[in-house]
Amino acid sequence: MIEQKKILTRHVGVKGMEKVENYERDGGYIGLKKALEKTPQEFVEEVKKSFLRGRGGAGFPTGFKWSFLPKEKDRPFYLICNADEGEPGTFKDRVIMEHDPLLLIEGMTIAGYATRSDLGFIYIRGEFKWIAEILERAIQNARNANYLGKNILGKGFDFDILVMRGAGAYICGEETALIESLEGKRGQPRVRPPFPANVGLYGCPTIVNNVETFACLPFIARQGAGTFKLMGTFQASGTKLYGISGHVNKPGVYEFPMGTNLKDMIQYAGGGVRNGKRLKAIIPGGVSAPILKADEIDIAMDFDSCIKANTMLGSGGIIVMDEDTSIPEVAEAAINFFVHESCGQCVPCREGLQKIQQMLSDLMNGKGKKEHIDQILTLSKTIGGATLCPLGDAGSMAIYTMITKFRDEFEALVTNE
Repeated sequence: MIEQKKILTRHVGVKGMEKVENYERDGGYIGLKKALEKTPQEFVEEVKKSFLRGRGGAGFPTGFKWSFLPKEKDRPFYLICNADEGEPGTFKDRVIMEHDPLLLIEGMTIAGYATRSDLGFIYIRGEFKWIAEILERAIQNARNANYLGKNILGKGFDFDILVMRGAGAYICGEETALIESLEGKRGQPRVRPPFPANVGLYGCPTIVNNVETFACLPFIARQGAGTFKLMGTFQASGTKLYGISGHVNKPGVYEFPMGTNLKDMIQYAGGGVRNGKRLKAIIPGGVSAPILKADEIDIAMDFDSCIKANTMLGSGGIIVMDEDTSIPEVAEAAINFFVHESCGQCVPCREGLQKIQQMLSDLMNGKGKKEHIDQILTLSKTIGGATLCPLGDAGSMAIYTMITKFRDEFEALVTNE
């Protein structure tokens, strides 16, 4: 049996949490007050000690990312919250923003202090209109209580947050494409270097972190890095939000210590596969994560363990598929998504994914040949590592693993021989 931890989700279902008085009643803003007692560099070191890793998918250590900012401040510094949650199978960040908006806002304010930022932005997916309105109300409430704005809590620290709505482009989940969009340009990834920590928004040093990453900071500030590290694994501390969906009895967002066993999550949190069916496969980290067969899911759900299992933790969006699932249909849905969301800037992604889409479509419609399967595999490996951002890699590798692990299902579609 596994036990949930209620740190990021303790206010789910509680009404009125956009009001400062309600948030303070349960320990809200104690973390900010403690963080302001330290110097910015001291709190950066505390985050490094906590070994908080970014929850957006890449898992880069947060404190080390912050330390890439220039030591001298001759330009404005900006802080961006990536709330563009567009990965199919992922629905964790909206839970924080909808049910506990001040947790995110406090976390961003703490990060703004630690990174010496002048202004913060929450870049939220355009479809989340109702959540953007919740955030804007909460931000105004925080301003009224002097938790945002000028001279916060009399400490000489100025910081504010603006909510910016995107147009629903998946590519804007990539931090440089997000920055381009914030600047009013087409959302396309930039060539790196330079990296955002030196040349980001409006050419100024910029830090971009995920909603869930910021939401961990009040706990670290309040309880300390040591307490945070007591949860999770040596290489990835704290709790993690996992979104379980698909063919399970109890889909939803669950909070567990990082490294909780995937098989146990499906059985005890998700309630097992619905309708008494057998498990066939799981995608563990949103649709871009390589698929796992039913006999491969006895793994710890943390960044390094998933890599060892030849998949990715990604966003923690766990998609469960039962024995009746057609993997070629899953592959077709996935490639259609990636083709639609490709920005088209890189030829391997733009042309390669479309070619894979066409060959998969031919197979699904009885027009494919056996050699198309091998051509898809070859093309998938060619696309990998040849694009400015991970979208091309994600789309191609997702299809590659579906075919290699369930090739018989794809071969069964071949009728044109």
